[in-house]
Amino acid sequence: MPAPYDMQLPRCRTMTQSRRKLIGGLLLTASVLGWAILATAVYLLLLMEMPWWVHIVYFAIAGFGWLWPATVLVRWMARPDA
Repeated sequence: MPAPYDMQLPRCRTMTQSRRKLIGGLLLTASVLGWAILATAVYLLLLMEMPWWVHIVYFAIAGFGWLWPATVLVRWMARPDA
């Protein structure tokens, strides 16, 4: 016996790949900018008077530090539409 009224729930719209790329591009730009500001602030506050070899090690680590979050974000952006 059918219900007296057919109550259909609205279907959740899935996020399209183009929308994910737009959002991901904005997030990626903001995160790289934020990471650069943070790395520079740490250098200026803590490492400015350190020897040159500490600067090289720090900037090598800080330079690659944004890659893991960016990789996760790019993988999310590249997922195909469901």
